[in-house]
Amino acid sequence: MLELIIFDWGNTVMRDFPDYRGPMVTWPRVEVMPGIEGALQRLAQTYRLVLASNAYESNALLAQQALARVDLARYFCLILTSQELGAAKPDPLFFEQVLAAVETVPHRAVMVGDNFRTDIVGAKYAGLWAVWYNPGGATQPADVPFAADAEIRSFDDLDAAIQRIDCLAEGMI
Repeated sequence: MLELIIFDWGNTVMRDFPDYRGPMVTWPRVEVMPGIEGALQRLAQTYRLVLASNAYESNALLAQQALARVDLARYFCLILTSQELGAAKPDPLFFEQVLAAVETVPHRAVMVGDNFRTDIVGAKYAGLWAVWYNPGGATQPADVPFAADAEIRSFDDLDAAIQRIDCLAEGMI
């Protein structure tokens, strides 16, 4: 049974604006990804939610402050970045440390992210389930020998993807 959903930050929970520099909390504009707030609200009723990001220019406190600007921080029981973890996605150590911080195991966790090479490949190598948020309909890299456990184009489809994975995790499908 799944108990934890780990979300990437940039272009998964909040929009990355490539023209802005520095920590996201200092940007003149911050914006959530379409449909994410409803998905977080629904999923937080059943699962623990963690934000885990490579966030090169923000630590966990700055990420929390940026999330607070759009009233999303309340959904996450923990926020971690590569700065605190000392590892970055796709390194399996990144995921192992996130799991250790919330005291769970890989088969009870799913990673949701937009970057196939860092979010999906890293999660799969660490033994987690993975949902690829792919709103643009990109093609999976040809040199990767496995697929995400689910692919969504909209956060309206995330609940169903998580339920399907939860069933797989329970051996029901």
